[in-house]
Amino acid sequence: MAVHLVNPSHLSFGVGVITPRWLFVLAGATPASHGVPQITDETLEVFDVETLHPGDVVGIGIHTGNALRGYEIGTLARARGAIVVFGGIHATLYPEEAHELGGAHAVVKGDGDVAWSRVLDDVRGGTLQRIYEAGRLEADQFVQARWDLLPEGRYMWGSVQTVRGCPKHCSFCSVWRTDGQKPRQRGVDAVISEIVDLRRRGFRFVALADDNFYPVPLADLAMAERQGNVARLEQLRALRAERFELMEQLAKLPSDMIFFTQITMEAAEDETFLAAMKRANIKGALVGVEAVTPEGLKDVYKGFNEVGEALVTRLRKFREHGVHVLGSFIFGLPSDRATTFDATADIAERAGVTFAQFVMLTPFPGTLDFAAWEKKLEGDTTHIAGIPITRHWLIPQAQRPKVYSPHAVMSGDEIRARTQAVWDRFYSFPKIWARARCVKSLRSRLGFVLISKLYRQMYANTGIATDSARVSRANRWARLIARPSRLLFTARPMPELPMPAPAAYRMRPEST
Repeated sequence: MAVHLVNPSHLSFGVGVITPRWLFVLAGATPASHGVPQITDETLEVFDVETLHPGDVVGIGIHTGNALRGYEIGTLARARGAIVVFGGIHATLYPEEAHELGGAHAVVKGDGDVAWSRVLDDVRGGTLQRIYEAGRLEADQFVQARWDLLPEGRYMWGSVQTVRGCPKHCSFCSVWRTDGQKPRQRGVDAVISEIVDLRRRGFRFVALADDNFYPVPLADLAMAERQGNVARLEQLRALRAERFELMEQLAKLPSDMIFFTQITMEAAEDETFLAAMKRANIKGALVGVEAVTPEGLKDVYKGFNEVGEALVTRLRKFREHGVHVLGSFIFGLPSDRATTFDATADIAERAGVTFAQFVMLTPFPGTLDFAAWEKKLEGDTTHIAGIPITRHWLIPQAQRPKVYSPHAVMSGDEIRARTQAVWDRFYSFPKIWARARCVKSLRSRLGFVLISKLYRQMYANTGIATDSARVSRANRWARLIARPSRLLFTARPMPELPMPAPAAYRMRPEST
């Protein structure tokens, strides 16, 4: 019985930007008695079902965007006599769909770190269950990734998770509903151990693949203090102290290492935290700006963000502390107007964000936006390729609409075209070259241009283009750019790199 783990994708670029962590975590969770799992990441290459034999186990992890491809693989695998197991956020939300459309024998709902070994034992024992309720694990149960199974020379960045869950409740995000609002932080030693393992293998760029690297904003501390909630205050201070301990340890790693994470804009108010990020070589962060107007922030339940000049000031604060921002913006919100697009581009440019992504509002399952959208469309008979619009992820890739939510003043085509225009403006060569001043050498500036163009090809042209020819062309360009780009992120392996000495940092209970 061979074990296969597959990350589905309808596009393969040959080289991956960030290691798909879940594949290597489940590999680490695979008991030695079941052998070494075979890993296939379809962002690199297509899974070859011809390698399957009757009785093999195929684990497929899906999110909404790749669910249809996952179901195709599952159906093919089952037809060859393999045992098909689905997991991931989409399978957690729609387990019956995986059974009906993906050929699933079993579905794991929730965190798979512990449940996976039980699934494999049940397969061997002939007691496989239809549904496994894995739930949310505590951080000390998270499994270390098996980075020894990484294919050589195929990824630019490594990835390590330090915390699961997010205390926020943004309307477009499912994380707080699926992973919970209680941050579950891994122990510092476990995180550092994985990072050291990656650096030993030649990775110097590492993504801290967290739902929110800043789980304790100053406002929450102040509120707990005002309320006299001693237990809550101690809990928050302990979580915060662990963040600082982690960053102290990151600072002890080789100086050529660079970290990237995801964080809320509230961190811009926290000078102490930003200073610690700088010392830790956390030089980049995805910051969810989402909207640049008060009405837009109200649309997405993100009133803790700023707008106008205050927004520009906040975003610049990251840069002042050596943290480059990948700003994330959403178009197609109910309050958006034709003027919103240029206003957003202006803010992104004036705020000095190093990279930006401009996505169109999509109602993803598990979010408040999806629930409201689905309810609004009750009784709607709109079908595409025989699929109801409320199950848009099942529509064949080439036929999927780009915009799903009806807008009061703009058509879907207009929103798509204006969004593409903002991508074109932000990633025009003159603007990329101007932003490249953030690095010093000519080689680094050329590398910056290359990465900017790659990012645009991977995340804009393949996602926003309406015709398959443009998608195919963008995919070919991405494949061409990706291989030389990877060389910019590699480093000489350091197989003898030791673990850093234990942290001396401990935050005093009364300190914030």
